[in-house]
Amino acid sequence: MSSSSSGKPAVVLLSGGLDSATALAIARAQGFECYALSVEYGQRHSAELDAARRVARAAGVREHRIMRVDLAGIGGSALTDHTIAVPETPTTGIPVTYVPARNTMMLALALGWAEVLATPDIFIGVNVLDSSGYPDCRPEFIEAFERMAAKATKAGVEGHPCRIHTPLIRLSKADIIREGTRLGVDYGLTVSCYQADADGRACGRCDSCRLRRAGFESAGVPDPTAYG
Repeated sequence: MSSSSSGKPAVVLLSGGLDSATALAIARAQGFECYALSVEYGQRHSAELDAARRVARAAGVREHRIMRVDLAGIGGSALTDHTIAVPETPTTGIPVTYVPARNTMMLALALGWAEVLATPDIFIGVNVLDSSGYPDCRPEFIEAFERMAAKATKAGVEGHPCRIHTPLIRLSKADIIREGTRLGVDYGLTVSCYQADADGRACGRCDSCRLRRAGFESAGVPDPTAYG
């Protein structure tokens, strides 16, 4: 990926994982000038933030910010509480890797930055098919957030409500990988594992690793993931 376009600004939530890197590439392909936002929320490892920096740099975004919110202080998730083990076999229901209110908080931060940038456009790489059952990856959640934002912001009440773009929301992981590959995403820069080591090497056993590996296999694309 080359430097960002000089089009209309958009805030893109960038975790450093496969999906958010693809959402960023799609935003760029649509002509947006991208402002990438990552969040250090108390997650188990910093490897995904290192990956976000690599992806943002490769994409040539206009600006990349990392904001900090202490969701580890709330706990309740295997991704923020080291006393809760990350499941390494499939589970039923909403898994313990769900982080309470994470996407609500991240979208709120993106909403604030977008309003300062005077743009209504926000991109997020949520996906309902491979979401592990997370409630904040569903279209209903995105639609409800847009309605709330229209009433909660100066831009909204003045007739310029936010638009949350979810280009991946109904795609399979294989289709996401095919689209990202077409757009030149280097997935070797990304980290998806819930419990990656300090060097970003994936465990290969958690739910996110299983979905990622199966996606590359189904897409017929070589998997560049580094496994520990």
